[in-house]
Amino acid sequence: MTIAVAAIAATAVDASDTLRVTFTGDVLLDRGVRHAIERHHGDASCLFSPSVDSVFARSQLVVANLECPVTTITSPALKNFVFRGEPEWLSVLSAHGITHLNLANNHSIDQGRNGLLDTRDNILKAGMMPIGAGRCMAEAAQPVLIATRPRNVYVVASLRLALENFAYLPDQPCVSQESFEQLEQRVRQLREQEPESYIVVCLHWGQEHVLRAAIQQVTHAHRLIDAGADCLIGHHPHTMQNVEHYKGAPIYYSIGNFIFDQQRDINCRACMVQLTITSTTAQVETIPVIIKDCVPQVTR
Repeated sequence: MTIAVAAIAATAVDASDTLRVTFTGDVLLDRGVRHAIERHHGDASCLFSPSVDSVFARSQLVVANLECPVTTITSPALKNFVFRGEPEWLSVLSAHGITHLNLANNHSIDQGRNGLLDTRDNILKAGMMPIGAGRCMAEAAQPVLIATRPRNVYVVASLRLALENFAYLPDQPCVSQESFEQLEQRVRQLREQEPESYIVVCLHWGQEHVLRAAIQQVTHAHRLIDAGADCLIGHHPHTMQNVEHYKGAPIYYSIGNFIFDQQRDINCRACMVQLTITSTTAQVETIPVIIKDCVPQVTR
């Protein structure tokens, strides 16, 4: 099995041989968030609160779900909600501590397949690593090695939803969207090859604006843990959903929004997930956030 390597992570671990990785929910850089940036004269730093910056400063790696293409290419898909962010804003995300951006979601291809590849290139130019997209499905679905110390840490990302008005063309540029059986086998194979590694599965899935995962999601989550995943982190519903521990492994069915413009109470309450990983242990912390005027703030 081919492994994608996010090389920036290899030297990111501090001398104590403890790795701290923080995962966030959806980051949107359009619509109301675009208006917020424009109100601050184009300075995207307005999207970061001191409390979030403090969490990121204590993290060697930060993985966020980028809920839009970030490109100058305009080739909008024929669908209800079509997004696009400006490439210069990516450097601000990097400056505030985000190191990896997950593209395995239903909006990364809003500006077409070329827009997806340009987004991936722009993320690299900004000093971050893309996850979950590629020139073909085989490349997009590769597990990504985000750290090698104190042990190998992988992210396996997958979109579990159908794309609106986009054909499933695995030989063309796309996001990770292989079948569940292929995803399950990928996790199992990685566990067999590297029994000491730590494997995080990130899924973009579920029904929007509900507070609990569906029965099928629970079944699939358990199967992925049985296959070898150490932790599962989901997003897409725009709400924070139930958290479960199955065979000692945490399952966050949805951690909700992060930098987003929705204003309903259920859409403004979310969390970050922080993993503290050593060579033999892993601790998981839920960090609650509330989103005000598109800006997430830690509430603990």
